[in-house]
Amino acid sequence: MKWPELVPAGVCTTPIKVVVTDGINENGTPKQAAVFEGMCNYSEKSKNVLDEERRLITLEATALFPGDIAPGKDIAGKVIINNGTATRRIYRSSRGRNPDGTVNFTQLELM
Repeated sequence: MKWPELVPAGVCTTPIKVVVTDGINENGTPKQAAVFEGMCNYSEKSKNVLDEERRLITLEATALFPGDIAPGKDIAGKVIINNGTATRRIYRSSRGRNPDGTVNFTQLELM
């Protein structure tokens, strides 16, 4: 069965690059790898949340992607928006799933 796309490609207008940390280099610096480079639906809206240690964190933006941008991988790292005009850290990632288990969209909450 074909499920509707909740984040269609037509609304994805912001260029973005998602960079995740993937281990440590020989010199001790984090090894970074780009898992996605393309367009997303990017919206800036500030809200405050408490983390697991009861610290106040301000989330500044949300990025939505159609489908799964990193199948089988955890997404943690940073994003580069508009070819370097802004850089944000990833606070939380989630994947919205269809009833059959396939991924409909990926959401990144950025700080």
